[in-house]
Amino acid sequence: MKYNFKIIGLIVILFFIAQLIGLYVVNHYNQTDLPYEIERPQFEESTSYIPISIMILLATGIALLLIRFRATRLWKIWFFIGISFALLISFSSFIPELIALILAVVLAGIKVFKPNYIIHNLTEVFMYGGLAAIFVPVLSLTSIFILLAIISVYDAIAVWKTKHMIKLAKFQSNIKVFAGLLIPYGKNKTAILGGGDIGFPLMFAGTILKVSGILDSLLIAVFSTLALGVLLYYAKKNKFYPAMPFLSAGCLAGYLASLII
Repeated sequence: MKYNFKIIGLIVILFFIAQLIGLYVVNHYNQTDLPYEIERPQFEESTSYIPISIMILLATGIALLLIRFRATRLWKIWFFIGISFALLISFSSFIPELIALILAVVLAGIKVFKPNYIIHNLTEVFMYGGLAAIFVPVLSLTSIFILLAIISVYDAIAVWKTKHMIKLAKFQSNIKVFAGLLIPYGKNKTAILGGGDIGFPLMFAGTILKVSGILDSLLIAVFSTLALGVLLYYAKKNKFYPAMPFLSAGCLAGYLASLII
């Protein structure tokens, strides 16, 4: 195993909580507008995977440039804005918009400029619901299947071939401004799970929620969580693995199970 049972269990539980919170947030915004009149991107559902994929590549390119020039301050500002934005949307599904805005900015500031593991992981389980609420309405079932396939191939190449995803993960982990779960263990060691590995399965489950309803989407969340658990159990120490191919397989298994049940 890459990590002990305690660490694996904590990562899996936090992942599942993020899926459940995210589905609540997505369901909330399926029935109402985003806070502060935030506009969703005007993508065609049938082809939305194309601009979303381009956005991901551009964001990765910017991130690599910031790492190349050691622009840590710009990285933190970029993260602060993005985290505040995502948390605002997520929190506003639970509490009044003004309180959500204040809470989002305060927690994002602590997360980025005074990092600690509790605040970091607490905000992580809420963030991806806000992001999913933006993109799920512009995704069709076909689009999200294609997007998962693209992201899975990209993740495998980025980890096993070009290895730039490993470089990104190490840089973020070192400065404690990381998109994803960070679980400390041992002596100065940290177990990580990338934010995309949380967000994309949630977007798939959210699209299923929109198309088929809450029970089928919960089934997706359960199967993607099981897939993550299996990956972490069989992963070997000191090796990096692209999680998305495994999580996408879990999403597909959950979808097939929903058709049978």
